[in-house]
Amino acid sequence: MSAPSRLRLALRDLGAGAAFGSMVVSGQLPVWTVAAFALSLVFALLGWRVFAKRAKATAVLLLGMAGLLGFSVYVGQLDLVVAACSFAGLIAGHRMLSTPEARTDGQVQLAGLLMVAGGAALSGELIFAVFLVAFCVFASLSMGLAVVEAAVPEGEPLPVRSVVRPLSVGLLFAVSGAVAFFILFPRLNWNVAARRASPGLGATTGLSDTVRLGGAGTLKSNPRVVLRAHITPDPGVDQLGSYWVARTYDTFDGQEWTSVGGPKRSRQRVTLRPGGESSLHQRIELLPAYGARTLVALETPTRMGNAVAHTASGNRRTSLMELGGGEVRFVDAGLGYSYEATSLPPEEDASTKMTEAELGQLLALPDRLDPRVAELARTVLDGEKEPLAAARKLSSWLQREYAYTLELQGDVEDPLADFLFVRKAGHCEHFATALTLMLRTQGFSARLASGFFGGERSDEDYILRAGDAHAWTHVLVPDRGFVTVDATPPGNRASQSMAALQLLTGLYETLESHWRSAVVDFSLRDQMDVAQRFIRPPRDSGRSSTRLPPARVWGVALLAGLVTYGTWRFLAARLSAPRPHTATRLVDTVERMLREAGVRPHEGETLEDLTARLVREHHSLAEPLAPVTRRYLEARFGQRPLEAGEAERLLTPLRRYLEARRAPAPSSGAGSQRSAS
Repeated sequence: MSAPSRLRLALRDLGAGAAFGSMVVSGQLPVWTVAAFALSLVFALLGWRVFAKRAKATAVLLLGMAGLLGFSVYVGQLDLVVAACSFAGLIAGHRMLSTPEARTDGQVQLAGLLMVAGGAALSGELIFAVFLVAFCVFASLSMGLAVVEAAVPEGEPLPVRSVVRPLSVGLLFAVSGAVAFFILFPRLNWNVAARRASPGLGATTGLSDTVRLGGAGTLKSNPRVVLRAHITPDPGVDQLGSYWVARTYDTFDGQEWTSVGGPKRSRQRVTLRPGGESSLHQRIELLPAYGARTLVALETPTRMGNAVAHTASGNRRTSLMELGGGEVRFVDAGLGYSYEATSLPPEEDASTKMTEAELGQLLALPDRLDPRVAELARTVLDGEKEPLAAARKLSSWLQREYAYTLELQGDVEDPLADFLFVRKAGHCEHFATALTLMLRTQGFSARLASGFFGGERSDEDYILRAGDAHAWTHVLVPDRGFVTVDATPPGNRASQSMAALQLLTGLYETLESHWRSAVVDFSLRDQMDVAQRFIRPPRDSGRSSTRLPPARVWGVALLAGLVTYGTWRFLAARLSAPRPHTATRLVDTVERMLREAGVRPHEGETLEDLTARLVREHHSLAEPLAPVTRRYLEARFGQRPLEAGEAERLLTPLRRYLEARRAPAPSSGAGSQRSAS
């Protein structure tokens, strides 16, 4: 058996890397396990088997990591499945850095299979399928080369080219068959065990119970599509300048915003305020990248209901729960959701009923509010007494005097004072907080609202990206209710991601949507529906229906029959064709090598005649050629067939001789050889 080739080990390690990647796309693995495996993969690809001579010591290290994962599960910081997947990755990394041998190879491949299974349990994203196919390709090529290595005698070269080509063709057919089997055959999802699937990489959980100032505004650069809405009547514009509200906040403690009021009973439909004839109807789908349970609707929502949670085990209706701040949440957890909502035109909100406590909270200020905030507001307003005019005056001043930025240095002790008097730059939460609190210091009721801003046309729907997440201010105006005033500069309200990145993300979202509808969520019932629609007889309202299948069924049946017949004829011809004798292939190879080396026999001269002539002429080529010719005659006519690998052994001396013959002669060299032609 020959030594393991670097190509095979590289394919093995890349296969393990692809298997680990199928788990990483879920975004649930601990960062340190991802870093440890990535480092192991780099070392392995460079050929640094650093654990080869430290098996016991590194096994103790692996046990320590297992203990750390187990402790994380025990204290509730890590899911058991995630911990198991992480440990499988660590085992694979350890084996990749150990001495390459048959047992190690088997352990790496087995760990790869476990990691792919773990990836299926953690994520159903399209990119998981890409890693799955990559693992199948790399692992199959590696195992195929391992079989060939085992048959090649020690010291002889591995015929890589002649092996990889048929392996690749066979692998192509195998992958195609696996894809067809996966799509057409009834199947179960790994997540039917009621484990929640992951929303995947790039998901946002930007809507939470609180809004905390500080930190970088990374959401603004996230191009993932999180919401798709069909609006009736159709606005008929490419870009919406609308506010999509999720919830409002009335309490600020100096660092973060919260809301008073507790949850109410759950129900199928939630009515927030009376509707009207001019209401806008929305059919909204929250995609997996949204990553939260809060419903979103155009400002100002009046009613929400008919909610469906999309889970890994199927779709089911879910109830809604109303909480403080006008927030409405799905009761059941799901990977994505769809629901209906109606909203009043986004101008005013005079019909919202509020308690005395809620009204009082609209003027509440944090205990340690910097006194300069009130003084600054008083200076800017210059005696303005009307709430809406005051809000718009402050908003214009903030947009004019302060800069928008996503680059912040993290939490500070007083983020509002830092924004107004030190950095004089911030993102939408800083602008909205400043406007809201400056209004309150002058006796005007206001609150902070969060959700999304904008809307991009996509066919007949509108989409919102994670980068469209936004915060703004509601100012309470007598006899009009809450009116939206946005202090953030207009050009910085919507997503800040690059156009090219948005295009690429859009393509990915389209593929992922087809992947989920056509593969992940394509159930046995869907398969039956497709088959029934295909074979169902056509119905003609003017005629009586027929029981015969439609013409397309007959066409497909005819095409399938022709393909089957053609395949049978092709295979029958291939199988009945006489196969060349093993010895004949040997002599064909010898003659090809001689032609390529410029050695040409005389007219009508066979290989045995050529060999005999060279022996008579004491030609140096006779020495490597004679054993090959003698063995060919024995195998072809002497009933002593060639053994496995014997042909390659016979050809090696001849190949070396011809290669040396083609090499340029040294300058001081001896005389030239005689030609055999």
